[in-house]
Amino acid sequence: TGTNSKNMKPLIIIRGGGDLATGIALRLHRVGFQITILELDKPLAVRRTVSFSEAVYEGAQTVEGVTSRLVSADQFQVTMEAGEIAVLIDPHANILKNQFLTSPQSTFVIDARLLKSEPESLPAEVALHIGLGPGFTAGANCHAVIETRRSHTLGRVYWEGNAQADSKQPDGDARRVLRAPVSGNMEALKKIGDVCKAGEKICLINNQPVVSPFDGILRGLIHPKVDVMEGMKIGDVDSRNDPDLIRLVSDKSLAVAGGVLEVVFTKLAFGG
Repeated sequence: TGTNSKNMKPLIIIRGGGDLATGIALRLHRVGFQITILELDKPLAVRRTVSFSEAVYEGAQTVEGVTSRLVSADQFQVTMEAGEIAVLIDPHANILKNQFLTSPQSTFVIDARLLKSEPESLPAEVALHIGLGPGFTAGANCHAVIETRRSHTLGRVYWEGNAQADSKQPDGDARRVLRAPVSGNMEALKKIGDVCKAGEKICLINNQPVVSPFDGILRGLIHPKVDVMEGMKIGDVDSRNDPDLIRLVSDKSLAVAGGVLEVVFTKLAFGG
């Protein structure tokens, strides 16, 4: 339950459970914070082997030795106390309105959904609200913003203003990102971790093939239960022949997590 005591660790709620959010959850969990992730009923994560959101589909998901578990609101406290990360299906963060589960004085929220547009207001006040990437303005719709774009400012904290604007382009070789050619249902022909040859079919969407852009490892593929929309990101191929790509969170997620840790510990040290 929420508490007014400054001596108690805050409850940290992360909106979104994709690969970036998972790196953040891991670092916060490792230093002793209790974490709850709020997700959609059909999460859109592509790098599912390193996304705690996969617990929505599988019931539980373990990444780098830490387990997330899909729970209902009345179970999440017990799950966290057992050393696991609780995952709730709660896309609108309604848990913040439940005064028995959260408290304006002791709840921190990290928005890791990467919507890249201005978010809707939270349904309740929180002690700390951290926004990742474009769409957030520190001092206006959140307390602090973390840079998510790969550059010399990746992972930096902004207590005023914005992160870099959305470039509309993925980091690195833009060809690596697989997008849906049409809307519909996906049929996977490859699984995450499989080696792919250039031109080889990875999946079908309404019988239209999506092929590998080059030789590489399939690093991510959206869950088949998701109804995909034309142009949606559905997969990720990596040209590095490295099997660790599918079981370790990315350097980018750890860098962003470092910024989040800076904000959390600044708040705990100096209040405000």
